[in-house]
Amino acid sequence: MTLVSARPDSATAAVPAGKVRKRRWRRAVSPLLILGLWQAGAGAGVIPADKLPAPSAVLRTGWRLAADGTLGHHLFDSLTRAVVGLLIGGTLALVLGSLAGLLRLGDEAIDPPVQMARMLPHLALVPLLIIWVGIGESMKITLVALGAFFPLYFNIYAGIRDIDERLIELARSYGLGTWARLRHVVLPGAMPSLFLGLRLAIGAAWLSLVVGEQTNTQNGIGFLMMEAREFSRTDVVLLGLFIYGALGLLSDLLLRAAERRALSWRRGLQAT
Repeated sequence: MTLVSARPDSATAAVPAGKVRKRRWRRAVSPLLILGLWQAGAGAGVIPADKLPAPSAVLRTGWRLAADGTLGHHLFDSLTRAVVGLLIGGTLALVLGSLAGLLRLGDEAIDPPVQMARMLPHLALVPLLIIWVGIGESMKITLVALGAFFPLYFNIYAGIRDIDERLIELARSYGLGTWARLRHVVLPGAMPSLFLGLRLAIGAAWLSLVVGEQTNTQNGIGFLMMEAREFSRTDVVLLGLFIYGALGLLSDLLLRAAERRALSWRRGLQAT
């Protein structure tokens, strides 16, 4: 029996739609339960409103800030920093990780200093970045780029190095050139690690943005939170945290959807 004939058809391999919907509802139960208990505790006076406002109060604050345009303005600035930093860090990681993974000279020249640099927590570099690039937008974007660079670089490097060398030799024996081997062997083999690195990089980018926007900034969600702290507006602080969390979750869900589409040929273990 060949591998092709042994592969299950799409009708048997597909997960029933009803089961998928049921699984999604079960995943939503615990967050909704936490919000319900939080709301009930705040309404009963068990949770002090000045320390932890009710979810409904945070929602009203968000609606008010969205209605007057304040929230949209700061959200746009935060998204711009995150996207620019992610593009810079991701591009560097893709180029350097590919060179280190594919070329012996690249491995010897690039990987050792990157391995040394990853031992340093990039968030601890804020004082040095302020000296190097100033305290403006450059520092915040650089911090986001550093956060995104390392997880993506290491996953690209590992994904390329984990490809079975026998597959490369087989492709060479069939007469495939260098670019054809990269396209048909290396790229598909490294794609799972690439997507994992992207997910980790996006999470690190949002974390870096939270720290960067709380350092001498005049706009962004982090600035909104720091300004609210001065006036003990915990509802605005919580709103900012919710927005950061929602943006991180949304970006991860979008990336997972793209991963399922791009790696539809790859079947992994499904939770039961």
